[in-house]
Amino acid sequence: MAIGTSEGSTVFIGPVTTATSQSALAALTYVEIGSVESIGEFGPQGQDVSFTPLKGPSVQHLKGAIDNGMLPIVYAADPLDPGQIALSAAAATKFEYAIKIELNDEADGNDTPTIFYARGPVFGKRINVGGANDVRKRTSNVGLNVLVEVAGAAVT
Repeated sequence: MAIGTSEGSTVFIGPVTTATSQSALAALTYVEIGSVESIGEFGPQGQDVSFTPLKGPSVQHLKGAIDNGMLPIVYAADPLDPGQIALSAAAATKFEYAIKIELNDEADGNDTPTIFYARGPVFGKRINVGGANDVRKRTSNVGLNVLVEVAGAAVT
C-alpha cells in the first residue's frame, strides 16, 4: 500500500484560456502560487435530480449533470508573490484561467506525479486575518469548468 501526505504538492495559475484538452492545457505557461497551505476537495460528481411522485412511497433520485466543483486554495497572504499577484488579478475579471495542480505522490524517484489541469474563473481572494499568533491567509475559489486528471505513472 502506497499512501502519503500532501506535503510538496504545488498549485499554479496560467493565462486566460479556452483550452479543454490535456495537451492544450499542458502547453501553457504557469506560475506557482506561493505559500499554499491547503487545496480543498474537488472533482467530478453527478448532481442529484430528485422527483417525488404523488402516488409513490419515496423520493426518486436520478444522476444529473456532472459538476467538477469549486477548488478552494488557501495560502499565506504574500503581496510580493508572483503567483498570488496573478491569482488576485484573475479574481478581478470574469475570464477563465488555466490552473495546474501537481501532487507529490510519486512512489519513488523514477515515477511521475499525478497532475490535474483545469480551467475556470477565480471567484475571489477572501482574507482571514485571525488572531495575534495567526498567519494572515487568503482563500481563492476557482470554478472548475474543465478538469483533466493525468495519473502518475511508475517508471522502471
